[in-house]
Amino acid sequence: MQIHEITEPIFRQYGKVIKNLDTAELEGAMLKKQCPDDVIYVASDAELEKLACAKKIQYIAYGEVPIQIGYCNGHNLKLNGLEYHRCSELNMACGSDAVLFLGKQSDIKEDFTYDTANVLAFRLPQGVFVEIFATTLHYAPCHVSEDGFRVVVVLGRGTNEELEFKHETDIDPKHGQPDEDRLLMAKNKWLLAHPDGRQDKDAFLGLIGENISL
Repeated sequence: MQIHEITEPIFRQYGKVIKNLDTAELEGAMLKKQCPDDVIYVASDAELEKLACAKKIQYIAYGEVPIQIGYCNGHNLKLNGLEYHRCSELNMACGSDAVLFLGKQSDIKEDFTYDTANVLAFRLPQGVFVEIFATTLHYAPCHVSEDGFRVVVVLGRGTNEELEFKHETDIDPKHGQPDEDRLLMAKNKWLLAHPDGRQDKDAFLGLIGENISL
């Protein structure tokens, strides 16, 4: 599979590089975080959020809106799913590069299925902050080093927290199709899972085609 660079013009359809952020302190803290054989996601890490750079990230990248700073670390080579939020997500690889599988929300069909043939892979260079637009589909990074990946994840405060109630809407009565509410798996997290992705049993299996692997 071709791996694109974030410096290529095509990346502008999915996100952009965030400049003027000092990442050294954040990288140092991230290198101390565990990197398991599978994948771990921590939505909000108190240590990272206390760093001096946290406020600058909030002010520069989110216009002072409250944020959470967490991470996704581990080893992964497969797509498995694609999610989106109602806000942009900031990512930065630490210690080594990572690869992001990205798609466009506009390619989701009316029945909330998505063809994985539309997915592109982008290399995320270590130490570079990128904004992944709210309209961009994404999921867990992939590693390019045997040491695994460590990726900072910045989102609006509360994203990926447990839902307050079960969203049970299955079918839009007017159109006989799934309602978007069916995709909601956590606060501000809409997920399309692949049948081979070993997702939560309640996840909506919306990905059609190959479960892409690096």
